[in-house]
Amino acid sequence: MALVMPHVTVEHGSRDNLVYQVGGKSFIFFRNPRPDAVDPETGERYHDVIVFWVASKADKQALVQDQASPFFTTAHFNGHPSVLLRASRVDELTRQELAEQVQDAWLSRASARRAAAWLSAHPPA
Repeated sequence: MALVMPHVTVEHGSRDNLVYQVGGKSFIFFRNPRPDAVDPETGERYHDVIVFWVASKADKQALVQDQASPFFTTAHFNGHPSVLLRASRVDELTRQELAEQVQDAWLSRASARRAAAWLSAHPPA
């Protein structure tokens, strides 16, 4: 879905994790296992965390405040405009919900000119 957005490039992170960028700015990336995102029962680090940029603190709160939501955050991301999603929970989202999150992440990082052009061609329903 990220590759469908215009001007997207794919980089590889320090452990060959995929990093999707627009204009040299990351908007989605697959995170390496870190000590702040662990299984609460086993303590094992999650190996499937995807980071999505968001436009605002309010957008982040809207996604993470519902306990049933697959989106979450950790203390490491306090103050960072992003939310986390485990790949193992992607199927809890509809295709449309996931597409909207990818588009919103892209819009939050694209230049104003690119974002305006994309929004003009894809007006909200």
